[in-house]
Amino acid sequence: MAVLPFSPTPFFANKNQAFWNLQLAGWGGTALLRAMSALANGQPADFLVIILIATITGFSLSLILAVIYNRLIKQQPLVTWGITALSLVLAVGVYAFVDSWVLELARPTSDSGFARLFVGIYFIDLTLLGAWSALYYAINFFLQVEEQTDRLERLEAQATSAQLAMLRYQLNPHFLFNTLNSISTLVLLKRTEPANAMLTRLSSFLRHTLVTEPGGKVTVAQEVETLKLYLDIERMRFEDRLRTDFSVESEAAAARLPSMLLQPLVENAIKYGVSVLEEGAEITLMAQIVGPRLRVTISDSGPGVHVGGVEGGLPAVMATHKRRDSTGVGLANIRDRLAQAYGDDHRFEIRSPESGGFTVLIELPHETADEQDPFAAPRATASAKPASTLRVEDQQPLQKAIP
Repeated sequence: MAVLPFSPTPFFANKNQAFWNLQLAGWGGTALLRAMSALANGQPADFLVIILIATITGFSLSLILAVIYNRLIKQQPLVTWGITALSLVLAVGVYAFVDSWVLELARPTSDSGFARLFVGIYFIDLTLLGAWSALYYAINFFLQVEEQTDRLERLEAQATSAQLAMLRYQLNPHFLFNTLNSISTLVLLKRTEPANAMLTRLSSFLRHTLVTEPGGKVTVAQEVETLKLYLDIERMRFEDRLRTDFSVESEAAAARLPSMLLQPLVENAIKYGVSVLEEGAEITLMAQIVGPRLRVTISDSGPGVHVGGVEGGLPAVMATHKRRDSTGVGLANIRDRLAQAYGDDHRFEIRSPESGGFTVLIELPHETADEQDPFAAPRATASAKPASTLRVEDQQPLQKAIP
């Protein structure tokens, strides 16, 4: 599912170009206004040189302030406004000193006259650079609010299609066909107990996908419980060829991530790792907190993936020729979901060395269940184990699905 691009007001479609257009128009208009005022008051023509120097000084100082403000706008409010005020005071001081010095050279006065001139010009320049600073922050805050609003609107508008896309990649016809075919075979063989067990697990998994809110978030522990339902179904088909090892830190178990984000990765691992090898493969999931980030890694011991079969936009893919080509559709879907939910504040990498195996690494901001989330999914009944690390080791099927 492609992510709709952010389309701000046409003038700000290119923020860099809009900045320079406003800079040139604003300072050019200031210079023109001051020149017209000087000529109207009978100032000599050489006074235009003083205005030109003052304009160039103000233009240069505003560029320095723009670099500082661009870094400050993402900080805490106290830091932003405190350093902004200090930077503005210093910049105005430099601006007023240059203006006073140029005027002093053009029209020499006494020392006391220079001090009075500096104070008078300081308040004029403070008004000018203060207005410039206010306009800079106002425009950037407007663009941030507009981008956030646009993102929320796109999430709401695509909620239904996102859910359908999730079902397409998570409950695809191939998975349903194999599961129902296995159940049918068990019924024909009058093996009602494993058939009933598989039906129960399938219904539980379907129920979970239907009650989860589109675009919602669940804890890692709840996501692991969903994966266990899915793996229980697949394990009855692949038996001991499907081996799993889940390692989830207790702190990571309470972290939140988009619902049904990991299931397509496990499905890919089964499809391209377990099913293609006679001896099967092991699927490993690791979730941990690294600083302020939640890191989830899913890997399999399968043959890897051919670089030519994966979409070019996916990062960090290394080639191997031992595994059938993958279309990369499911991976692209996950990448788009992460981009919708977190913008650029996430990490998504896939790795497949020549020695084999396939690994997907996801890093997200660490969010807990206590934080407010307007798209939060209903809480599941399953919870994480209180132990320091939750591990789900290999599980053997109760009975073989097909003799």
